[in-house]
This record gives sequence, C-alpha cells and structure tokens, in this order.
Amino acid sequence: MEQSAASTVRTKSLSPGDIPSERRLVLVGNPNVGKSKIFSLLTGEYVVVSNYPGTTVEVRSGKAADLDYYVVDTPGIAGVVPHSDEERVTLKTLLSEGLEAVLQVGDAQNLRRTLLLTMALIEADVPLVLALNLADEAEKKGYVIDAARLSKGLGIPVVQTVAIRGKGREELLDALRRPAKSPLRIIYDARVEEAVTGIAGLLPHYPVSRRAVALTLLSGDPSLVDALLGDQAGESRAIKNLIVQTQSRVLEPLSRVILETRMAIVERLIRECVTLRRGRGFRTRFADRLDRFTTHPVGGALLLLGILYGIYEFVGVFAAGTVVDFFQNVVFGEWLLPPVVGAISHVPYAAVRDFLVGPYGQITMGITYSLAIVFPTVTAFYLVFSILEDTGYLPRLEVMINRLFSLIGLNGKAVIPIVLGFGCGTMAAVVTRILETRRERIIATLILALGIPCAPQMGLILGMFARIGFFALVLFVVLLSVQLMAAGWLASRLLPGQTTAFVAELPPYRLPAPGDVLGKTVYRSYWFVREVIPWFLLGTALLFVADRVGALEALKRLLDPVVVGLLSLPAETTEGFILGFLRREYVAAYFFDIYGRGLMDNLQAFVATMVMTLFVPCVANTFVIIKERGFLTGSGIILFVFIYAIVAGGVLNSVLRLLHVTF
Repeated sequence: MEQSAASTVRTKSLSPGDIPSERRLVLVGNPNVGKSKIFSLLTGEYVVVSNYPGTTVEVRSGKAADLDYYVVDTPGIAGVVPHSDEERVTLKTLLSEGLEAVLQVGDAQNLRRTLLLTMALIEADVPLVLALNLADEAEKKGYVIDAARLSKGLGIPVVQTVAIRGKGREELLDALRRPAKSPLRIIYDARVEEAVTGIAGLLPHYPVSRRAVALTLLSGDPSLVDALLGDQAGESRAIKNLIVQTQSRVLEPLSRVILETRMAIVERLIRECVTLRRGRGFRTRFADRLDRFTTHPVGGALLLLGILYGIYEFVGVFAAGTVVDFFQNVVFGEWLLPPVVGAISHVPYAAVRDFLVGPYGQITMGITYSLAIVFPTVTAFYLVFSILEDTGYLPRLEVMINRLFSLIGLNGKAVIPIVLGFGCGTMAAVVTRILETRRERIIATLILALGIPCAPQMGLILGMFARIGFFALVLFVVLLSVQLMAAGWLASRLLPGQTTAFVAELPPYRLPAPGDVLGKTVYRSYWFVREVIPWFLLGTALLFVADRVGALEALKRLLDPVVVGLLSLPAETTEGFILGFLRREYVAAYFFDIYGRGLMDNLQAFVATMVMTLFVPCVANTFVIIKERGFLTGSGIILFVFIYAIVAGGVLNSVLRLLHVTF
C-alpha cells in the first residue's frame, strides 16, 4: 500500500478543514489498492508506497499537475461506515465543503469489494471516476474486465491502471476531465427506504447527498449519529429513534439488508463484465501453499527466525561491522578528520577549536557519529525493510502473530505500528490510530515506547551483538520479548474493554521492484540526514557546554549510584543516557563507540543495550505520544518507561552477575 515506516512523505499532512477549498478531487479506496501511487501520478509528489494496508492515517493533499484540481489523498477504508480513526478522517473529508469530484481507486483483482464501495459512493451523488488499479495482477490471474461495459453499467468513467508503472495515466487524466454522477438508482427494502427518507429530512446540508449519509447512519452504530450531528441533540435523538424503530421492524441487521441489496447489483455487474480466461494456475497454487506456510505457527516462526538471522548478518555483521569500520577508521580516521583537525588547529581561540574538533566537537563527535556510525547502519536497515514491505510478507506476519497478540489485548492489526516502530517510533505512535479502540491504542503505544528500537538503534544493537556473540543476541531478544509481553498482558488486565476481532485480506506476494526499493531507501536515508543529524549536533553542543561549565561532571557524580552502582556501568555511559533523551540512536551510537574502544566489557554492553532499548523515547516521539494519547496517559507511559528501564536494568545486572553469566 502506501506510506512509510519512517513517516516519509513530502506532502503535507492535513486535517480536512485545513485543505484549500478550490475544486477538490478526493481519492477514496480500500486499503492497499495503490491510492498513494495514484496520488503521486497526479500531483508529481513523491510518496513511499508499500505492499501492506493500514499505514496511511492522515489526509495528504497536492495540486494536480495536469488537472484543475487540488488532489486529496485519504486513508484506506473498508466501507463507508467508519470503524477506526483513519476511516473517520476519510468520511469527514467526503463531508467537507469544496468537494468537486471523487476518484475511487479499486483493486482490479478484487472487483467485488471494489464495487461494493462504488455502490456507496454512487449513493453520494457526486461526480465519480473509478480507477481499477493493479490491472496487471488481475490479468495474471486470468481476469478479463470489460471496462467499457462496466463503465456503461455504472454510468461513470472506468479506467484500468497499473499505477506503480505509470500505466493508464493518460486514460485516467482523460476520465478525470469528465467525471460523472451515476444514473444508477439502488432500491432497498421499503422499510429501509422509509427510514432513509425520514433521516435525510433531519440532516443538515452536506456536499454529498443526504440519502448517502442516511444509509451510512443506518449501517453504523449510534455513536456515529452523535459524531456527525454534534450538538444538534434534538435531531440526533430523532434519528436514533428512527433507526431503532426500523431495526425493530426488520429481522436482519439493517447493515446486512443494505449490503445484500448492493451486493446483488455488484454480482450482476461482475457476471456481465468479467470473464475468467483460465483456471487457477501454478502461480496461484504456489502462492496458496506459501501463504499457508508463512501464516502457520511453526512454519511462520521458522521463516521469521530465518529473516531475523538474515537481517542480523546483513545489518549487524556487514553494515554495522565491516562498513562502519571502514567509514570510522579509514574514511573519517585517515582521509577526512586529520586534514580538518589540522586546519582548525590554526584557529586562535581554544574554545572554538574544542567546539569543532574537541572531545565533544561538532565534527569529531556529532558529524562522525551520525555519518560514520549511524548512517551506514540505518541505510542497510531501510534497504531490508523496503524489500520486506514490498514483498507482501508483513500482512502474513499479522496473521501469524494474531493469536500471540491476543494475549496482550491486541490483534494482528497491531503488527503494522509495531513493525513501523522499527523504522521510526514517532510515526508508529501516529499509526496506532488504525487500531479500533482506545484500549488497543494505549497498549500498542506502551509496547512501542517501552521496547521497540528504531531503525538506527536496531542497526547499532545488531552491530554490538555481532561483536558480543549471536547467543547473547538470542538471549537479549528473548528477555526483551518476555518483558514486552508481560507489560502488555498487565496493561490489558488493567484497562477495561475487549480485544476486537481481526480480519485480514492478504495482498499478493510481489517481487520488489529494484527501483522502488532503492527509491524508498534513498528517500528514508535522506530523511535521516535531514531530520536526525541536527539533533546529533544539538546533543553534542549540550555536552560541550555542560563539560565547559562543570555540569557534566556534577551530573555524573549525581547519577553514579544508579549508573555505576545499580547498573555496574562505566561512568562515561552517563553521557550516553543524557543524549538518549534527545535521540535514541545517539545513545546507541555513543555506546557503540565506547564499547568499540574497550571501555565496556561484554556483560556491561549487554546490560547497557537492554537499558538503552527500554529507555524513554526521544523528544519528538515523547511529544507525539502525549499528543496522541493525551497529557495524562502519555505522560504516564513515559514516566513508567523511565522508571521501568532503570529497575529492569538493575535486576538484569544483578541476576547475570549472581549467575556468573559471561559472553
């Protein structure tokens, strides 16, 4: 689907009210159908896309290059009745003023689901265009879609596209110049029609038809009425009464009655417009077997272990070992730093010299850490992550882990923000919006804040364990997993509510396109340079100032009982923990460096890495957590994580030394 692990879009994320009101073209579609790629085709804006659903959670907008439209990309929706925050965002966007036309992006392989959403959009009575994306995947499966006949049946322009290759762009632009309101009229059960008329009469003006809004309210739960009508209490009560009265007259749920009526039309259209050229071929049978293996508790676990080992070898051993050694010792140690330090040594002011190339120098520490140590590691991790998300493996991981997550009050859908947390914890905290209940969002945020390392931190952890040993890495992963499961289990018992059901649609496996993988890796690495390096320089400057005024030594003495006494770590690690408040990857780079210089033994490195991983999120992530979860809940999560990291580190250090564990 769309969007990024590292929150990597150039376009601006907006609330519906912030979008310019000039001729809006709103993109709507089910998750993982390629809306963001279509958005890129129309606006020329770069958006990172991935082969899994649920990572676009905010509205993006941009001016269309060849059309007189302001294009608005919305989060994917399963249907017109919203069940999560991002689906409410999409509904709110459709109900905002300035709507000129709607472009529905659908999956050509799953025409039934696509057309069900089309039926709901037709009810909205707005100019509409349907783009059947992933047409190449549908063709491989033998589906032949008569787009012209489907267009005639729906009464709107229908085009087939392969957005990832830019195929069908001109046809889509032509269709968007002549969007049409469908003449199709859907007739429901007489009791439903009566209720729709009654509810529509109580609704205020919307850019879409009141009939469509009334049908949505009939299909949803009562809270949707309050969400849409706000303080119009009289109308809200009247609409709720109408829904209750209608439901009492109809044996089946109203949502099913509406769905079945629409489905009858969809089935007729599919019979008329779609033929299957050939039966299920080898590719499909192989894909079925692969799906069963990857989602099986044993097979999936073995595959996951194999993938983790591959990441360990590539990111930890190769990138954080061989590549970082080359950059640190040769590129910076021999080629760059000596002439730079030599040139700056002629500066007559000692304070300036120390600020630039001293022990806490901007160049010798800030730039060197970020570019020689972190940059190669994070780039390697982004490369692997981009490949994984484009294959379609991550949704299979959702299915496999669903049962395990149910133990901590989550379902498989929570895999997406958790996995994204390995890219960037800040974005992952935002993506928890895809979870359906506040309880699930709080638990997922707690797990993310407590023990999910971001990409640079993950790479450096793998690099440290490449030197400590693979057994130590396995023990580290097991201990960390046990702590996360225990914290999640306890939170699920303390927070009221139930775990919601999980239904996943698996996208097809795809061979990652080298150009897309490279593009995402380059863009995310660029994002790292742009967003993170300033924090490294700021942290180094703070250390420089603290050292010059004597505050650093005073802070070390103050924290000695915890750092040296409780955790048995060198006093120098105090500086790392101070930096950890700014950026998690900075403390990782700092520990990676002092461990490489022999200032920590393997046991100390193991304890330091655990505390670092459990330590508080960086500044940006902390602000986002408080924004997303509220001040009290967000602050409570941060405080808990801070205290827990210190206590858990102390317990771990004592137990390992008591058992005489060595690595």
